[in-house]
Amino acid sequence: MSLQGTVGRTKAYSLRSIAMSLVFLLLFTACFTGAASAGAASAASKMSTDLIIVNKKTNKLGFFSGGKLEKVFPVATGKTKNLTPEGTFRVVLKVKNRPYYKEHIPGGDPANPLGDRWLGLEVNGTYGTTYAIHGNNNESSIGKYVSAGCIRMHNDDIHWLYPRVAKFTTVIITSSSRSMENIASKAGYLLGTKLFAGTFVINGEAVAVKSPFVEENSRIYIPLREAVSLLGGSLRQEAGTGALMITIGGQTVIHKPLSSIATVNGKEVIMLASRNVDGRLYFPLGSLTPLFGLPVVWDAKKGTVEL
Repeated sequence: MSLQGTVGRTKAYSLRSIAMSLVFLLLFTACFTGAASAGAASAASKMSTDLIIVNKKTNKLGFFSGGKLEKVFPVATGKTKNLTPEGTFRVVLKVKNRPYYKEHIPGGDPANPLGDRWLGLEVNGTYGTTYAIHGNNNESSIGKYVSAGCIRMHNDDIHWLYPRVAKFTTVIITSSSRSMENIASKAGYLLGTKLFAGTFVINGEAVAVKSPFVEENSRIYIPLREAVSLLGGSLRQEAGTGALMITIGGQTVIHKPLSSIATVNGKEVIMLASRNVDGRLYFPLGSLTPLFGLPVVWDAKKGTVEL
């Protein structure tokens, strides 16, 4: 459970430039080209509104679900600052009663320092067997800096958390003075959101979409790729700028992912910013009319968009 080596530091401007390039590239390839492998596509199709944040500064773990902070728990982390790695990881392994192999202690044994629940993380080339969120055999250690790298929880707390955490749930480990909600928001987590199954009604025919609709602050966002496809339109990326050229009917709109501006027939139009939700680009439903001239009827009770 130890972290080998040190993490290099990169200048802020370089990070920002790389991050923005990756956003445009990932959104375009994942959302529009369909080039992902079958396994990746399957994982991406299982959209999640869950998030775990571990704040080493306060030794607290926050569990978010459905766009809100559900619970905060005390945890124990690494004896030294570098032992518990910081970054964004995924839960890739769930095990009940994992043995403590180092000292040959069976799983479920009261002397097992791992407790009886293990949420393994994919960290620095390890695949859930080295770093984890787990229980303990010393309840008094929780809240302290005592581990060799893992995140320890009270056994009752990990029992509550374990069944609620799906594989591939995102885990952010950081050391911050900010609140859990602020950390989540800065990481792109949509607080106050609701995901639900949506349907398009086109020429009187109902078509259920594979990706859910998103509701945030009483506004509806729709998965752009599927919407364009259902409407017989096309998408392509503008060379050099990362902007998307979206054509529906005779109307072409140029829009940079995540921005609040679009260009329609050479004129800038202010809009609600598009959203990245689990690697998919979402468009505000209300923008379809001013940008594409499409009349839209939204039925909140049925969850349908009639076009």
